[in-house]
Amino acid sequence: MTGRIICAGNLVHDEVFHIDALPTAGIKTGVLHYDQRYGGPAATAAVAICRLGGAASYWGRVGADAAGDAAIRIMQEHGVDCAGVARLPGRTLRAIVLVDARGERSIVSDRRSLPTDAAALPDDPLDDAGVVLVDTRWPAGADAVLERARTRGIPTVLDADGGAPEDNRRLIDKTDHVVFSSEGLKDFAGEGEPADLLRHCAAERPGKVFAVTRGSAGSLWLLDGELVSIPAYRVEVVDTTGCGDVFHGAYALGLGEGRAPVEAARFASAVAALKAERARGWDGMPDRAAVEALMANGEVR
Repeated sequence: MTGRIICAGNLVHDEVFHIDALPTAGIKTGVLHYDQRYGGPAATAAVAICRLGGAASYWGRVGADAAGDAAIRIMQEHGVDCAGVARLPGRTLRAIVLVDARGERSIVSDRRSLPTDAAALPDDPLDDAGVVLVDTRWPAGADAVLERARTRGIPTVLDADGGAPEDNRRLIDKTDHVVFSSEGLKDFAGEGEPADLLRHCAAERPGKVFAVTRGSAGSLWLLDGELVSIPAYRVEVVDTTGCGDVFHGAYALGLGEGRAPVEAARFASAVAALKAERARGWDGMPDRAAVEALMANGEVR
């Protein structure tokens, strides 16, 4: 391991409703099971990294409330360094998560309860950082951290899912490895085949790694002009919530351990598959032994 992974972005208090099927507009449906847990792209990535044996620092914001206190305590129990977390007046960011019987989910998020500027970032020079991972949910913070990493020559990864196009364009221009969700790629580059959209992104920004995660279809990578498809592992899916966040964290850890992008992507694919099978939020993170066993013996789709 070359150093700790800095994960900068959102932490969210999730209220999770398990239901038979995701509802269409104008209907009512019963809840099979309800629980509360914590998520957010960067925060979940940090927990995954520590569970895999890496070192992660989470930089983000929580409210000065019971949910924020609980989230930090739980992250620390998982081994995450939370010295860079700011406790701010207001309510910890919240989301409503609907999970159906197939494990697919829909999420409604409230991201307006805390300040969005970068003032909450710690004054940390990144001396012992190996990789920086940011998400698009806190663009001001991500921008500042990417700039700090660029001046020190630290590799950077962007979890590109959601956010305003103008913010994302600025973040992408400052990032070495840009990994979109399927929705994030369409939001940024428009409609079209994923391969064409990745090529469009790369044409304007040579020298970067571009990729898109596609759930059970695996991920697609554009590396030095060549498209590489990384298949997903075949598992019994229980809940896909957080799987993309886990993928990004595992990919950043793989880079920090010296893996080439393709090998880091295969590693991340195994971690995300096991997370989908285990569910249970941050408590469902797989360890290194389970990931290595899946990579050695598992079937791909």
